[in-house]
Amino acid sequence: MTLHLAAALDGAGWHPAAWREASAAPRALFSARYWAGLVAEAERGLLDFVTIEDALGLQSSLPDGDDDRTDQVRGRFDAVLLAARLAPLTRGIGLVPTATTTHTEPFHVAIGIATLDHVSGGRAGWRPQVSVRASDARHFGRREFPSIEQVLNRPGGADLSADPHVCALFAEAADAVEVARRLWDSWEDDAEIRDVPTGRFIDRDKLHPIDFEGSFFSVRGPSITPRSPQGQPVVTALAHARLPYEFAASSADVVFVTPHSAEHARAIVDEVRGLSGELKIFADLVVFLGDDAAARKARLDELDGAELVSDAAIFTGTVRELADRLLEWRRAGIEGFRLRPGAVPYDLWQIASGLTAELRERGEFRSRYEAGTLRGLLGLPRPAGRYAEAR
Repeated sequence: MTLHLAAALDGAGWHPAAWREASAAPRALFSARYWAGLVAEAERGLLDFVTIEDALGLQSSLPDGDDDRTDQVRGRFDAVLLAARLAPLTRGIGLVPTATTTHTEPFHVAIGIATLDHVSGGRAGWRPQVSVRASDARHFGRREFPSIEQVLNRPGGADLSADPHVCALFAEAADAVEVARRLWDSWEDDAEIRDVPTGRFIDRDKLHPIDFEGSFFSVRGPSITPRSPQGQPVVTALAHARLPYEFAASSADVVFVTPHSAEHARAIVDEVRGLSGELKIFADLVVFLGDDAAARKARLDELDGAELVSDAAIFTGTVRELADRLLEWRRAGIEGFRLRPGAVPYDLWQIASGLTAELRERGEFRSRYEAGTLRGLLGLPRPAGRYAEAR
């Protein structure tokens, strides 16, 4: 069975000092050509998809609010708009932008992701993300958030997912995904007639109001965007603990988890499988690759003034050693991997060229794209529209 591989793209890479590597292109970070080159590299490696990071606030070394650092990358593109720009330049790879469910309307996100699915020919996904920072909330001014420091200082606050405020944000996220999924189904597949002689462009009976009434949203529908090639674009979620695992099980098709060993991976898989037997489980890893990987990372740590810390395990080594790690974790139940290149383009090139070749030699990776949609690549069926079935 082909191992599933994805790359998580974020600026110059996942190390804060990556933009200072000799192979980096800091002057090109805010250009379409730069991002097109990264995605083209991932597609040459036949990766399943790339994810594109996004947030409602500037990158910061602080848990909440902006810092005063000028030696790290600050600023990014809107991930959904960027993915739509990249879609016509690609042919086989999936595009999965991040879009927050906090402070945004699910109607807007739903039509954006549906549009991406249309313009990519069925290769769109979405990573919904909650925004817990009070500084992000102040950009919108519609509601007050406690600071992260306040949340962490509450009894039991070391686990953010145990906080009532954070629980509410995940409940809101679940409602937002449900609204999006209903909107994606609100046009039947054959609602567009486009018959010039009779003058009928659509069959109005095949457009359905969704009439969603929840604790956070009230959405009438239908969508303004016809049902897309995949019917339901792929929904992914990053999860580190029980609450986000539950969100992923109820709302997502793919979950990104963050084990730090094979034993930890097995325990996470058991917990997630207790919630869902259908969810695809990917593991995240930050990777620095090559014979000099450890030295490269140490040099970047020195430039940044601190050793890199991450929610995901950090791997330094050769592509052969990484292949051994991935296959070991697959035996623990992990079905795929979202690799976060420490510095791009170098570590992305190592993933797309070196790692995939190593896995292919072992009979563990594809030699061509086997399907034209992201759902097809991941082995997910195209779901029937709920309103068509009801009718």
